[in-house]
Amino acid sequence: MLDLLSLVLVVAVKVFKKTTPNGKVTVYLGKRDFIDHVDYCDPIDGVVVVDTEYLKGRKVYSQLVTTYRFGREEDEVMGVKFSKEMVIGQEQVVPMINSKMELTPVQEKLLKKLGPNAFPFTFSFPEMSPSSVTLQPSEEDQGKPMGVEYCVRTYVAESEDQKSHKRSSVTLAIKKLQHAPASRGRRLPSSLVSKGFTFSNGKISLEVTLDKEIYYHGEKIAANLIVSNNSRKSVRNIRCMVVQHVEITMINSQFSRHVASLESREGCPVTPGASLSKTFYLVPLARSNKDVRGVALDGHLKEDDVNLASSTLVCEGKCPADAIGIVVSYSVRVKLNCGTLGGELVTDVPFKLLHPAEGTVERQRFNAMKKMQSIERHRYENSLYTNEEEDNIVFEDFARLRMNEPE
Repeated sequence: MLDLLSLVLVVAVKVFKKTTPNGKVTVYLGKRDFIDHVDYCDPIDGVVVVDTEYLKGRKVYSQLVTTYRFGREEDEVMGVKFSKEMVIGQEQVVPMINSKMELTPVQEKLLKKLGPNAFPFTFSFPEMSPSSVTLQPSEEDQGKPMGVEYCVRTYVAESEDQKSHKRSSVTLAIKKLQHAPASRGRRLPSSLVSKGFTFSNGKISLEVTLDKEIYYHGEKIAANLIVSNNSRKSVRNIRCMVVQHVEITMINSQFSRHVASLESREGCPVTPGASLSKTFYLVPLARSNKDVRGVALDGHLKEDDVNLASSTLVCEGKCPADAIGIVVSYSVRVKLNCGTLGGELVTDVPFKLLHPAEGTVERQRFNAMKKMQSIERHRYENSLYTNEEEDNIVFEDFARLRMNEPE
């Protein structure tokens, strides 16, 4: 009889890999999404496996590269570039310089499994580095979309300044994301505004209160409205919208997009002396805005279940105006239509839209929802078990998830 007590079950680790065109260098990463926790950021930990006979005295270098595209590629004429590529981290991987570097658990497992030709590397995102954001292009746009992208580039060269050859280099697209704090707090954002009229006494008052300050992607937003009409005008209809505000800091450009909206005449008109209490429910989703140009999305990996870009967070004590890259914020906007002569009464209530924090129940629900939306892509997310520790790694080809790379 099998002694069940001696059977050790180990949860499998999914690892992404990508190989150079000549097949001599392979890069392994434990994940593609790296989380900015505001006060610190997840390190980029990977392993490079190389055919040492192929090097012939050459070296293997790895770089952390960010590309900030702030204009359309098809508008680049006469040498004017609307993008900036920056190397924000560089390391010589082979031969290994820092032999005493601290290894992460994933690196230790990979080094044990892949053998003596495996070499680790680690990068850290600079402080205040922007999150991965992509502005959704229209069908007419031909070039690369605007946004902030990150990638890990590994290549073989005589020196770090030497230009790499495509056959011996490999690029892995990654994303830098922000998650919500572990606690959402108890503050309920609200706004109270009123509108008077030139040739009429009294005012129309509007109070809007949200049920939370921080919402998770895919979560329902509840906006509670109280309309008090102490004027001689009538409220014809009410419109409620979720507005995404985008700022491109490089060119100091700002614009907004409606990512969810709802218009209602229920309870209208609100006649003089009357009041109305109503709750609007809205769910802002990326898949509901696929045809809207300029909507900010989380990163640019080829995935069907991409989310709207998360709200930009800054460290405590830092000014939000100091954020760089593409800064994203959200608000609920409510408009009361008071007729042709009365105009509109408008107010905005800001809130934050983020990913659930790791380890929370909401995060588990969020992951389960993403599994159902894309079963094939998450076919290894279920727990896999084995009784041999060195075999508890599942490799997935990174090429299927990479960005469109230039020839």
